[in-house]
Amino acid sequence: MLGAALLALATSLPITATASGSAAGCLPVQLDGRTADRYPEGVAWDPTRRMFLVGSLATGRISLVGRDGVPRPFGVAPGVSTFGLHVDAVRNRLLVTYADIGNGERSSESTTYKQSGIAIYSLRTGRLERRVDLNTPRLNPAGGRHGVNDLAIDAVGNAYVTDPASDAIYKVTPSGVASVLVRDERLRSDTIGANGIVWLPSGYVLTVRYDTGTLYRISPRGELSVTGLTSALVGGDGLALTKNGRLIAITNKLGAPGVERATVLSSTDNFRTARVRSVEPWPVAGPTTAAVTPDGTYVLSGRIDVLLAGGWSDQFTIRRMTAG
Repeated sequence: MLGAALLALATSLPITATASGSAAGCLPVQLDGRTADRYPEGVAWDPTRRMFLVGSLATGRISLVGRDGVPRPFGVAPGVSTFGLHVDAVRNRLLVTYADIGNGERSSESTTYKQSGIAIYSLRTGRLERRVDLNTPRLNPAGGRHGVNDLAIDAVGNAYVTDPASDAIYKVTPSGVASVLVRDERLRSDTIGANGIVWLPSGYVLTVRYDTGTLYRISPRGELSVTGLTSALVGGDGLALTKNGRLIAITNKLGAPGVERATVLSSTDNFRTARVRSVEPWPVAGPTTAAVTPDGTYVLSGRIDVLLAGGWSDQFTIRRMTAG
């Protein structure tokens, strides 16, 4: 009953939004909205609706956001909080990571740093079709803290999932079979470890360790190597890959001494090394991740900085990058 009441509240609250710099048929430069499902951390682009999808640290529910900036319900909450989202339009799926890192409305001792998995929805209907638990004795025999964050999908529908509270990257097949792709101490952190993740058409996976800013390349066999960078991506949160193969890295200072900016990187050797093409200081506090759209790359700021400072906010901003 509480879930139904919260959903009714989310859809009935007077929600305002502004869309600045818009042109007919195009997304605006910036969308400023308000939502009862506070603190969205992840964002994805739905090409079938030409809308954004966002999650919520507070309630775990998922919302659609159109060019007017107004959130609309998409699907039920799969867990306490939702983080990374990825649209698999080819297979009519939305994949979402869910976990409890201690700041959701339904956080509890029994779920905090224990609940950890991905949820699979029908993209067309929003129906929750499956949950895949990624904190089981088979996957994590040593126990410890777990809470997945981001995911990427390859050409055949396998998902690759980060767990910043542990030392593992998981692989989940289209049928929902989960395994550990790589477990390596270099991914582990006392604070926040491997966070954003993307899949490369060459078959490799890239992930960034949040606290150190190290960019790792993972082979299809789970071999981990460091990508050579001229400067570390400290506070590296979300990663996105553009159609021309450039990597977008969003950094922040939510949990590390990072700089709030969007960095564009390119590589000529399949990301054995990478060089910075451009750096864009981010004008909205607390950027977390980015979504690539036909109108450019958009970055989400869900006011998580306010949450971590002990405040309260129902605002969010989705803003287009100048480059990328």
